[in-house]
Amino acid sequence: MLSDEPIRAIVLAISATVLFASSDTIAKYLSTSLPIAEFLWIRYALFLVMAVLLGSRQPHRLLRPRNTGLQVARGICVVLSSILFVHGVRQMSMAQATSINFLSPILITVLSVPLLRETVGLRRWAAVGAGMLGMLVIVRPGLSGFEPAALFGVGGAFCWALALIITRMIAVSDAPETTVFWSAGIGTLVLSTLLPLEAAWPSWRQLGLSLLLGSLASGGQWGIILAHRHAPASLLAPFFYIQLLWASALGFLVFGSRPDGWTLIGAGIIIASGLYTAHRERVRGRMARGEPRLAGLRPVPGTPPGTKG
Repeated sequence: MLSDEPIRAIVLAISATVLFASSDTIAKYLSTSLPIAEFLWIRYALFLVMAVLLGSRQPHRLLRPRNTGLQVARGICVVLSSILFVHGVRQMSMAQATSINFLSPILITVLSVPLLRETVGLRRWAAVGAGMLGMLVIVRPGLSGFEPAALFGVGGAFCWALALIITRMIAVSDAPETTVFWSAGIGTLVLSTLLPLEAAWPSWRQLGLSLLLGSLASGGQWGIILAHRHAPASLLAPFFYIQLLWASALGFLVFGSRPDGWTLIGAGIIIASGLYTAHRERVRGRMARGEPRLAGLRPVPGTPPGTKG
């Protein structure tokens, strides 16, 4: 049941960004010594357990979605976004990888035109252009600072944006618990097929970190769900960008990497364009319902950036 408790929702949202930044840091650390599919499989297996517990009161809703094809497609997009993100962050700094991941809300605007047949105005297209400019500032193609691994990050952001577009399409027919279960289940199945290709016996330390990774990521997902039960997404959207702060701090503390000036400038442009896109979404919602400009906040469909399954 929804309630209006914005302070609690903001605390939950910020706590989720800490958990996600921490899980991303562990993923980057493990990616240098353990096959990516292996520790991601452990993460998704724990995610699946959480999803089953989440829907245990109505198990029939978990197994019988009304849009099975779209649920499968969403699950594949979510797990691909995770795989691509980890491949990117393995070779980039935490700040770079997190900043590029924040492209997903901007890419949603682009994908909503052909997939949802939405009309995008000039100002929203300008925000999209600004976000792409921010990405180019971070990636710097053609310059000595170009990071080929950034292409993994862009691909991950694209897959995540596509997953959120599908989320909009199925939100009216399938319960959130159903979507969480199918995303976790499809992700676990996909990673299970990849395990034999590069499986290695983990050390106790690697196994413990993999379990911690899964626990932190699942906790972040749970925090997101609880936060959106207490406040609309449009209110919470700005607070999810705080994840960049935690990612930069952990990147420095764990790996000794500092974001350079270009990364900070590009991240600032992407964040500004993402916030403006969220603002325009909120304004469009009010206008569609004929509400005055100063009316209450409208929830923005979808899931905030940086919250991969």
